[in-house]
Amino acid sequence: MSKTQRSGATAMTVAAFALLLASLLAGCPDKKPKAGSCKTTKDCKSPQVCVENRCVQCGKDSDCKDGQQCKDFTCVAKAECTRDDQCPVGKSCLDGVCKACTKDAECGEGGACDAGACKRATACTKDDDCADDEDCVDGYCRKPWAGSSSGATCELETVYFGYDEAAIGASERDRLDANAACIEKSKGKAVYVAGYTDGSGTEEYNIALSERRAQSVADYLARLGVDPAVLQVVPKGETEPSGKGDDKDRRVELLWK
Repeated sequence: MSKTQRSGATAMTVAAFALLLASLLAGCPDKKPKAGSCKTTKDCKSPQVCVENRCVQCGKDSDCKDGQQCKDFTCVAKAECTRDDQCPVGKSCLDGVCKACTKDAECGEGGACDAGACKRATACTKDDDCADDEDCVDGYCRKPWAGSSSGATCELETVYFGYDEAAIGASERDRLDANAACIEKSKGKAVYVAGYTDGSGTEEYNIALSERRAQSVADYLARLGVDPAVLQVVPKGETEPSGKGDDKDRRVELLWK
């Protein structure tokens, strides 16, 4: 074979190879994405959708059924609430559900659990940002007299009074006996004895009545053997009603200092 013939044969071989390669490429379908990955929702099994190149249950609330919402790419039951004011009295919005709190820790930084409802702390930078009976402590408005159960080994019970009464009723003595035992068990912990009244009467009268109530509780505890030095009487008058009626407003709360 001459040199010219060999060159022609080589050219034909190269052309044939190029034609074959083009044919193979033209007939090759688009490469499918790996399982679980996607480019569009068509790459996912229904009812999944494509979000950030992944097949997931949802990317937005409208991808879910009625009564559900999309959270972390998964359809979950829609939250019952997002704020405390969406819940009935005596309950707070905890993890999207209206329910009664059981401890201060459920009520956020600086918050307190009061009769099943959270009292959320107000953020502050100075005392002027807070109510008259609050101070700005560690960035939150707090009542310095309200105390904390931190470090205590037991809970103190509230004591209730009759209308315009400051004497300890027979029905409250068991509570005070239990409180005395609790205080003795928590040696070294001081206690605020905070007295309250209902809204009847003048402000001045109610302050005096709340002080008499608190003092009668402190005196009773002292007779049971509690060191009077750990008890601090705080008259609060008609402030901070319980929200449970006048009979529950006429009270003395014992709070760890």
